[in-house]
Amino acid sequence: MKVLYVGNLPFTATEGEIRGLYEQFGTVNSVKIINDRETGKSRGFCFVEMDDDAALKAIEGTNGKDMGGRNLRVNEAREKTEGSGGGGGGGGGGDRRRNFSRDR
Repeated sequence: MKVLYVGNLPFTATEGEIRGLYEQFGTVNSVKIINDRETGKSRGFCFVEMDDDAALKAIEGTNGKDMGGRNLRVNEAREKTEGSGGGGGGGGGGDRRRNFSRDR
């Protein structure tokens, strides 16, 4: 299973539109559009989870592709490591899902 970082999305892109684009390459297991915490509006990127072979084809087929007047930036997401990313408090517990970041 691979997780793709899809950047430079139109801010109006929906999960259905993204899923439709990536289903051309194989089964899409999940789409997670990242929204701003304060406004709830899209931040212009998402993560798409697909099987390995389909994900590689999807990267080749959609990186640089025009979507809503914007050229998508697509690559394999990298798991966040300890100490990476923005601020935020410690502690917490609770949600233990994997965190991914865009390739810089």
